[in-house]
Amino acid sequence: MRSLTLAEARERSSRLTVTSYTVDLDLDQGPDVFGSRSTVRFTCSTPGAGSWVDVKARSVESATLNGAALDPDSVVDGRLELAGLGEDNELVVVATMQYSHDGQGLHRATDPADGLDYVYGHLFLDAAPSVYACFDQPDLKAPYDVTVRAPRDWVVIGNGAAEQVEPGTWVLATTKPLATYFVTVCAGPYVSVRDEYDGIPLGVHARASLREPLERHAPEILDVTRRSFDYFHGLFGIRYPFGEYHQVFVPEFNAGAMENPGCVTFRDQYLYRGAATRDELLTRANTVSHEMSHMWFGDLVTMKWWDDLWLNESFAEYMSHRCLVDATEYTDAWVDSSIVRKVWGYGAERSPSTHPVAGVEALDAQSALQNFDGISYAKGAAALRQLIAYVGDDAFIAGVRTYLTDTSFGNGTLSDFLGAIERASGKDLTAWSKGWLLTADRDTISVELDEHGGVVESATVVRESPAAHPADRPHAFDVVGWTDGREVGRAATTVTTERTALDALAGSSAPAVLVPNASDLTWARVRLPDATVEALPEQLAQVPDAQARAVVWSALIDGVHGASVGPDAFLDVFDAAWPHETNSSILTRMAAYAEHRIVPFFVPRPAQAAAVGRLASAATALLGRAPAGSTESLAAARLLAGTSEDESLLRAWADGSQLPEGLSDDGDFRWIVVRNLASRGLLDVPGVEAFRAKDDTLQGGLNALMCRASLPGADDKAWAWEQLTGRHGRSNYEMVHLARGFWMAPDDALVADYVPRYFSDVPAMSGWVGEDALSRVVLVAFPKVFTEDTARLSADALDRHDLTPAVRRSLVDADAELREALESRAAFGAVA
Repeated sequence: MRSLTLAEARERSSRLTVTSYTVDLDLDQGPDVFGSRSTVRFTCSTPGAGSWVDVKARSVESATLNGAALDPDSVVDGRLELAGLGEDNELVVVATMQYSHDGQGLHRATDPADGLDYVYGHLFLDAAPSVYACFDQPDLKAPYDVTVRAPRDWVVIGNGAAEQVEPGTWVLATTKPLATYFVTVCAGPYVSVRDEYDGIPLGVHARASLREPLERHAPEILDVTRRSFDYFHGLFGIRYPFGEYHQVFVPEFNAGAMENPGCVTFRDQYLYRGAATRDELLTRANTVSHEMSHMWFGDLVTMKWWDDLWLNESFAEYMSHRCLVDATEYTDAWVDSSIVRKVWGYGAERSPSTHPVAGVEALDAQSALQNFDGISYAKGAAALRQLIAYVGDDAFIAGVRTYLTDTSFGNGTLSDFLGAIERASGKDLTAWSKGWLLTADRDTISVELDEHGGVVESATVVRESPAAHPADRPHAFDVVGWTDGREVGRAATTVTTERTALDALAGSSAPAVLVPNASDLTWARVRLPDATVEALPEQLAQVPDAQARAVVWSALIDGVHGASVGPDAFLDVFDAAWPHETNSSILTRMAAYAEHRIVPFFVPRPAQAAAVGRLASAATALLGRAPAGSTESLAAARLLAGTSEDESLLRAWADGSQLPEGLSDDGDFRWIVVRNLASRGLLDVPGVEAFRAKDDTLQGGLNALMCRASLPGADDKAWAWEQLTGRHGRSNYEMVHLARGFWMAPDDALVADYVPRYFSDVPAMSGWVGEDALSRVVLVAFPKVFTEDTARLSADALDRHDLTPAVRRSLVDADAELREALESRAAFGAVA
């Protein structure tokens, strides 16, 4: 299928204005296909001209333009040509569409817990034509009338309020103008919790087998929903405009959530089946608020073309954290951002695929997908915080209100937004936007101290701009020092040159720990002083500021990836400080990062068992003193379950005995234990299947696949690889879970033969796997055999010309991570 180009989109929108869509879907044709009838009414500014409509159908039964029949077989590369357009036009396309199993288009999944089927639409980025015929680009918005025929025991939820007018037939209320990729229909035997707030009907929905966690978690989800509505109504001065507000937790969802107006879809793992840590609840609350903020940024005002993706995601990222801090109990949301979102964004910034926040001209739709990353989200949000520091919060909010009001139900651009802020603030943003939005990469910030007799004589901030992407970025941030938990110096500064004096630190005691950007207000690589890194094992746990501790951990991660901090130094800090951590986000995320990234990537294979043992010891220490049932206890138990080599403990936990409080009958926790047992060869296939039988659910089946793929037998690896790369109709989630388990191995020899096969077999999957799903598979399945031979094969693959954009971008990023691991191992050698 051809990907829409920017030039084509501009040409089409210059001629056409879509006035309405009427979409009729028949979801009662069995498990493989559904019927689609699209009626599109539009005008053409140049009557007699031609255009095309996008349709990606299994078959087109009929098509008419202004009553004249079109050849159904004339669809080429997902396009139906339209010739001789009138001033006013009506196009009707009747087609049979294919359900997807890769999370794109109209996805259909079967829940093994009860055999029931569920359908949901995920039409981002260019999947809308696989559901209905449309002019698929974000600047041709129109209102929708949708009718759905479904099995009689199903319910239907969509962008407009749904009414069942007769058994099995549902009519959805006419929507406000929507971009094509926001249209969704969720249908199946969903169960619901309903409410109303401030005149807005609310609904939270999930699979029938998730009724218990849905009803258990719905009160908090709805509370965050209400608080977010109040906050955004007050902040933006514009009421939510899309009628009812439904939040549907759906199976096998590729992203965290999708902001379809009136019908937000979420991955249903957010309905935690077992125990949940506080940071997991915070993450879900942030996602709820993030998607709601999109009702204004993205839905009410939509980007004109995909190169302004940041207008959607950067704003939602910033606004959701702001909302949580100001309006909910999650006042530490920016700490979570530092250790989760910014770590993700910094990883994207380290890769050769780094790009500016805005202004990257996406020449076609599929190329735009490659910039849907931590830069567009986390860096964009950090840039907005710096913009607020530059113009003031009052001017920023005034500009936002003007931007949203002036472009309501239309499309906005970077220049529209910056113009609104300039008018509100009276400041020229040309230089600011060039540095922060239009130039890739990040500055490095460090502090030079001159001290004598334990007293700071002078302090200087050093700002280094990357040579490959030079920029002049102003940074507003603070620098704070601590010794034995006591603050001994603090300075706030705005850095506009390469060297900036910190007069406020002169005369203070020389700190044991000095943290640039301690409140994490800016976006930069933070280089900690060598003396600070050496002092962290003793000092970090005593630093009372969780935000500063998050910045330190992030800087250590950056240092490990950049080969300036050894993995042994990271583990030294982990051993000493992690068991005393009190912030849930830092606690759980650093445990996961240590287990799944630091050790397997940066510690050579012969030394990994000892390194994993260090993690298990830290987990044991915390578990022994954490309050029963607390986040600390759960985080420690999860880390110990994944790293312990104590077979008797693992088997007891897997069988449900001797469990820490709060983990009885917790199937998700049990699978962590089972995966550990399986990867160590302490279970066989029947053993894994026995545990799957205890959790015969969608999630249980996925975890069983991961555990089977992790078994350390040659036949087990051969089976897993064939299941991953063969055409078996595996879902997007099944492929990812197989990939997660495959490279778990006691030594490289077991999986070495699959390294060259990866570079041929996985890219070939683009023939039957959607780009969004495959991009994830490429990353997760990339060989965890860190050798120069792997690097050579990876480089050869990147020289190929037949890679799809998603495959190439993921390969670039995975290759960068491989080379970071090789550089670190060369610099620091084995770790004991």
